[in-house]
Amino acid sequence: MKYKKMVALMLAGMLAAAAVGGCTPMAEEESAVEEPTVEEETVELPAIPEADKDYVVRIGYYNCDHMTAAPIALAAGLYEKYGLTTEVVGNGNVPQAMTAGQMDAGYIGVEGLMKAFSKGAPIVVAADNHLGGSYYLIASNDITDAEQLVGQKVGFGTNPESSSSWLVMAKELGLPVAGSNYESFDMSDKDEYLAMKTGQLKAYTTCDPWGSMAVYEGTGHVLAMADKIPTTGDWAACCQLSMSQDFYDNHPELATRVIAAHVDAIEMIYTQPMEAARLFATAYSVPEEVALMTIWRKTVAEGRTMVWEIDRQRFEDEVAWDLEAKSIDVAPDLDALLQTGLLEAAPVDDFATFIKEEVDPVFPIGMPYEDWKLKAAEVDKG
Repeated sequence: MKYKKMVALMLAGMLAAAAVGGCTPMAEEESAVEEPTVEEETVELPAIPEADKDYVVRIGYYNCDHMTAAPIALAAGLYEKYGLTTEVVGNGNVPQAMTAGQMDAGYIGVEGLMKAFSKGAPIVVAADNHLGGSYYLIASNDITDAEQLVGQKVGFGTNPESSSSWLVMAKELGLPVAGSNYESFDMSDKDEYLAMKTGQLKAYTTCDPWGSMAVYEGTGHVLAMADKIPTTGDWAACCQLSMSQDFYDNHPELATRVIAAHVDAIEMIYTQPMEAARLFATAYSVPEEVALMTIWRKTVAEGRTMVWEIDRQRFEDEVAWDLEAKSIDVAPDLDALLQTGLLEAAPVDDFATFIKEEVDPVFPIGMPYEDWKLKAAEVDKG
């Protein structure tokens, strides 16, 4: 499977040479790829058009482990591997920037994505990214009962009732859902963590690493977790690799390479967790142990929640649940939102096959953390 990508890059290079020089030295190239089997050379990356050679692809993500493929792809040189020049921005207003034409691709939570799309934002889903899990309600250590949070300064957002994840956790704890019951602020997950650490907040809702970081440091504890959606008992859709419609339609060669880098980053998280954790820890300024715990939870403890395939049923389940939870007002047109053409044509592995052949034999689901960490260290040493 890995070889297929190498061949694709070599073929793309030959195509680019033909476009510039008018011919390709086929005899030399054929000798270079003579050894592999023919059936592996089935897909190729499209050559980057001359007009796009200097194009800077602008990519955004939130500082959340659900979207860690972006900083890992950047730090591991995966965008460069595919000949891309990128500007990667963390913790930006991704949907707004994409709507304004200031960003080409971005990692966006599904609820915000659907709301923006339904309001006319020219954004489409180009690949999936994360199914769910690892979303917490973290409280300071002096909070011993959830009811103590009523009236307190918290980081639940200015309109927490618009979040289906908050709805699940609030109901589990018997807390009132409406934000008017709290002095609630809207800030980034990292800023929430820092605010609680310095005594300015009593609790916050967050993804990792900012939940695990508080627990690791002993500055907070988990009161609740948002797990699988209540209506189906299964994962639905959480966060996606989205693209502006203009970038997707008018720069398909670049868009396909962004997708390929995205897939490589997720594969690295699964198969090279130690290296991925080092990059993760640097990008998020957390200890490597926190990064390792986060990767283990996302790829083993909770299941294979980092994905790239687009499963329409997951989105249909998410839409149904969000409508019931009233976190969205209208169902988006999934035929227009989910655009699978470039992903299906890209030279990337089939997700199920990748997991079965490269992940399951090494890191089986449910593997205890200490055993997983020992195996990850063994893999890291080669």
